[in-house]
Amino acid sequence: MPRIPSGEPGRSGGGHGDAVTPGDIAIGVIIGRTSEFFDFFVYAIASVLVFPRLVFPWATPLTATLMSFAVFALAFVARPVGSIWFTGVDRAYGRGFKLTVALVLLGGSTAAIAFLPGYDTVGNGAVALLALFRLGQGFAQGGTWDGLPSLLALNAPAGRRGWYAMLPQLGAPLGLIVASLLFALFTGALGSADFLDWGWRYPFFVAFAINVVALFARLRIVESPAFEALYQTRDLVPERALHTLTREWRTVVIGAFAPLASFALFHMVTVFPLSWVALFTLQSPTRFLLIEAGAATTGLLAMVASGSLADRFGRRRLLAASAAAIAVFSGFAPQLLALGEAGELAFMISGFVLLGLCFGQSSGAVAGDLPLRDRYTGAALTNDLAWLVGAGFAPLVALWATARFGLIASGAYLLSGALATLIALWLNRELARGS
Repeated sequence: MPRIPSGEPGRSGGGHGDAVTPGDIAIGVIIGRTSEFFDFFVYAIASVLVFPRLVFPWATPLTATLMSFAVFALAFVARPVGSIWFTGVDRAYGRGFKLTVALVLLGGSTAAIAFLPGYDTVGNGAVALLALFRLGQGFAQGGTWDGLPSLLALNAPAGRRGWYAMLPQLGAPLGLIVASLLFALFTGALGSADFLDWGWRYPFFVAFAINVVALFARLRIVESPAFEALYQTRDLVPERALHTLTREWRTVVIGAFAPLASFALFHMVTVFPLSWVALFTLQSPTRFLLIEAGAATTGLLAMVASGSLADRFGRRRLLAASAAAIAVFSGFAPQLLALGEAGELAFMISGFVLLGLCFGQSSGAVAGDLPLRDRYTGAALTNDLAWLVGAGFAPLVALWATARFGLIASGAYLLSGALATLIALWLNRELARGS
């Protein structure tokens, strides 16, 4: 693996003995993304198994889950706002300070959820507190962007850009596997009353602890002189969000829609099926959480394979082919959930394989076209808008549509994401030809 110069000939950046390698950057990226996705999935699972009963016990199970998913979406609304605000903090006080404030706020919001009182204790105050803490999580997420994925992409060896683009995405299946197994441990070992009273709170404590570890691990990398030299020499400095949007709004918008196929599928194989099983079957959540963890392992392997496939055939070509496959998948696969355990296994495994192939290459497929001066801020805004448009309301919309029109409706939602990706990739290609 080649070593990367830190900006001055013959020096390794700040007097540290070794130059920085793509492997060093990859470690920081994987640690950071795994902690973020673990935090994400802990809340997502609780939004199905806990909050409908703890915070909305007066509603029917379906209505309570829909309201829980509405609160779930608040983080995605707050995230772009957090990105814009934290960009100012980054410009004024530096990347390390911004990251510290963001992760402290994220960890504090997560820990606060662990102490959330129920509706039976404080009434509608429980709803207000959950919404406040969820907004805090989303706002903080906007500040966790450290530019390492962009730096990794810029410093990837020739012919290995697909492989290095895949590495940050590994945090998703890793975070899901750990979160699913942890919740399965508590739902399997505890009775329903004990789990709802105190058992569900422990995964949030674990998420807080992982955030603390990730904070120090990322700061150690981001604040090192060698990395700071790389950020400066690669022009990865925070630009004003308004300036970036004014100059590059077209690329940001197209980049936000390009990964919608993978983001829609992301929730269709993680949050949505758990809610469907919990509401419309008599199956144990423990069993399905174990199925989810096993299927996520196949997705992890497919994600690793996507790196090699992208380097051989091209990232955008793989993303387009995956979106087309998801469009086909949407026509029949959701109905498999109604066919019992065998159908659930078929849906989850095939869905995660497709997710691994497309999500592994969805990050920055279009944002990589941004000029260097706008790459840092533009990539953050593109990512935030993609999650808002493609994922924030996915569980809510898919569950509502399924309850009203049947499982085929969730397939239609998934199809819309696939079509959005194909259109965005086509527009991006046409714009590139015309430039």
